[in-house]
Amino acid sequence: MWKLPLILILSACSSLSFATDIRGTWKQIDDKTGSPKAFIQIRQEKDGNYIGKIIKVTPRPGYVPKETCINCPAPYNNKPILGLDIIHDLKSMGNDSYGGGKILDPLTGKIYSLKGKLLSNGRLLQLRGYLGISTLGRTQVWIREN
Repeated sequence: MWKLPLILILSACSSLSFATDIRGTWKQIDDKTGSPKAFIQIRQEKDGNYIGKIIKVTPRPGYVPKETCINCPAPYNNKPILGLDIIHDLKSMGNDSYGGGKILDPLTGKIYSLKGKLLSNGRLLQLRGYLGISTLGRTQVWIREN
């Protein structure tokens, strides 16, 4: 009889842990136009930090995507954008929050500090890239792909 409540508690905990995990594929939404830009696959490294790689660039009317990271610092310079790791060292801070990471904008070559928060039961990922202090930055909301 005691096994049923234990099973229910464990299954509830496992579903909650999925909601707080950012691993998976995310549709990057441009904060200026609202249109999809790319698909980013986020994975967790052995040290617990998260890395994000561009796995698909979304075609948009009037936009010809760059194929390589031209103005990027080493080791990214002249690397293909498709397959490029753009998120590094993002750490879980607890309570669905992440911080301490870096994100590369392959269109400008700039690297920004990065923090984020999972929203809507894990379906949305709000990311903020910034220089110096977070009030000097931009926020994008990415959508989890199934």
